[in-house]
Amino acid sequence: MQLPIIVQTTGLLVIANVFMTIAWYGHLKNLASKPWWIAAVLSWGIALIEYLLQVPANRIGYTSYSLAQLKILQEAITLLVFVPFAMLYMDQPFKLDFVWAGLCLIGAVYFIFRS
Repeated sequence: MQLPIIVQTTGLLVIANVFMTIAWYGHLKNLASKPWWIAAVLSWGIALIEYLLQVPANRIGYTSYSLAQLKILQEAITLLVFVPFAMLYMDQPFKLDFVWAGLCLIGAVYFIFRS
């Protein structure tokens, strides 16, 4: 049994975004005392994993969805991944603005996927 394209695409994008978020922001907590280039090289390695997941996700998704739909989906997933990362890993406080931004992205997803 093959999973629906939206499930395959979304699943790969969620995992890719976890790696992307770690690559982009994880060094701020763990490597703050190291030279920037060490953080860049390590982040590059992590980002490679992200690309190995995101490229197939977009190729799979593009068989059924438009480029705009894929981009809005990716942005919504980014916020879904970023907020828990910021709060749980980076010890950032919860802000009501996260909710408002999320609602705006839900609206964007609705408008881009309605037909």
